[in-house]
Amino acid sequence: MARKLHNSASDSASDSSLSPFPEELRTPVTVADSDNLPVKSAVNEKKRKAEVTVKTTKTTKRARKTAVKEEADETDQDADKSKKRARKVKVEEETVGQEVKVEANGTTIKAKTTQKRKKKEGKIEPLEERTQGSKLRVGAHVSIAGGVHNAIANVLHIGANAFALFLKNQRKWTNPSLDLEHATLFLDGCKEHNIEAGDCCLPHGSYLVNLAHPDEDRKKQAYDSFHDDLTRCHKLGIKLYNFHPGNANATTRENGIKLIAEAINKAHNDPATGEVIPLLETMASLGNTIGGTFEDLAAIIDQVENKNRVGVCLDTCHVFAAGYDLRTPEAYAATMAKFDEIIGFKYLKAFHVNDSKAPLASYRDLHARIGTGYLGLRSFHNIVNDERLHGLPMVLETPIDIKDENGKKIEDKSIWAREIKMLEKLVGMDVESEGFKKWEADLFEEGKGERERIGGQVKRKQDKGPTPKKKRGKKKVESEVETEDDED
Repeated sequence: MARKLHNSASDSASDSSLSPFPEELRTPVTVADSDNLPVKSAVNEKKRKAEVTVKTTKTTKRARKTAVKEEADETDQDADKSKKRARKVKVEEETVGQEVKVEANGTTIKAKTTQKRKKKEGKIEPLEERTQGSKLRVGAHVSIAGGVHNAIANVLHIGANAFALFLKNQRKWTNPSLDLEHATLFLDGCKEHNIEAGDCCLPHGSYLVNLAHPDEDRKKQAYDSFHDDLTRCHKLGIKLYNFHPGNANATTRENGIKLIAEAINKAHNDPATGEVIPLLETMASLGNTIGGTFEDLAAIIDQVENKNRVGVCLDTCHVFAAGYDLRTPEAYAATMAKFDEIIGFKYLKAFHVNDSKAPLASYRDLHARIGTGYLGLRSFHNIVNDERLHGLPMVLETPIDIKDENGKKIEDKSIWAREIKMLEKLVGMDVESEGFKKWEADLFEEGKGERERIGGQVKRKQDKGPTPKKKRGKKKVESEVETEDDED
């Protein structure tokens, strides 16, 4: 289950974009009149600005990010206001080849930029270089703000060899169709940077979708969103698609599992979904949530007709919270053996790699940075040194919020860049070496405060005993969104 990023807009997420400077803004344009206004330019190359002489007319929109300097003659102040007067206006060009709105003396005029924008492209320097020839495919959930193609720049920025993304606004039912130009740019970017999206990209489904809901209208709404995501994957050359199985708040668990399998079968029968493989994500909580046990996932897969097009994404935080231990070589081996026995190892197609702020079997979905939680660094050493997993996409959903000098929360993507390199370096590393032990101790100390805080909450709840269930109204029972304790 992906970290609940605050993404928005079509083809985009609301978190900060690391998009490259658009290509169309680096193409020269020819001066042209707008509304029959005479325009002449004098370019100062040093300041990279253009002086434009225009006559004012009536419009309603203001200039965006445009510096205006009026050099009006004082004698014009008493002139007839209806008379058109020439103004020399300095325009700092922000866009090239597009119409610019410029304000002058309280009114606005429309003009066009007069030269190619001589501005640095704003190339995003990588925080870490991508590791070539790595046995692992490790990355993080990146933003597509501004268009799905911008994911490529964000992948390169953190030095990732795998990545997840939202294909659209994950908190809205209605979204614009996939922008075909953005799709082409995405495919071109993958090709240019040798990114095999089919093998290393793991899109995450909408949080709204609950394929286990029995109501016909809600079932159709959920399926349409699910199907739309699969068709987007197919158009983008992406083969895997991760989603939350759903919840049985409005039905029985058995019927909910049946409905999920039916939705997958229906999607498989539509050629528009190509050969995209839906992946069921392991969940942290029990109760009415479907996917908190290996048995739940096995029951869904058992009812899927085309078993070549279904799989599982194992979230390390979720399975640990659900009671599956990974901390020692023996515990890890036992958990993976159980997965193989109940589900089948061949269905394991991807990982969400997260530590846990909450203890084993706490049923709380609280992601922590690698090595700082209850799983600890050795759990991840066990995972990355399992050769059966080499080549599978492993996506970080660890928290990267920090506070700036003003106490405001901001994202620090260098955390992901460091964690990617750390996981890569764990391959073949001796856990008895001084380097590993120091690394492990430092990270464990870093997360001490959060572990104690959350661990205390869990213990107090356990000591208190089970809380009697309150009778819930119809509206609550039919909730479409799974309730999680914290971020996904």
